[in-house]
Amino acid sequence: MLAAYYDRQGSADDVLVVGQLADPGPGFGEVRVKVAISGVNPTDIKARTGFAGAPMAIPRIVPHHEMS
Repeated sequence: MLAAYYDRQGSADDVLVVGQLADPGPGFGEVRVKVAISGVNPTDIKARTGFAGAPMAIPRIVPHHEMS
């Protein structure tokens, strides 16, 4: 799948990468939904910049809190 993601915190220009990632398969009781366009939520920006000293929750993040 084509996605924007980051592996470290910082400004969008410095850390966002657009590239191919493995397609995640749905787990038990889940369905796969095709998303054509996704907006940016302020919490995505805060997580990417490390707002208030918050560390990254996982090593690679695909921002889209609206889709979680």
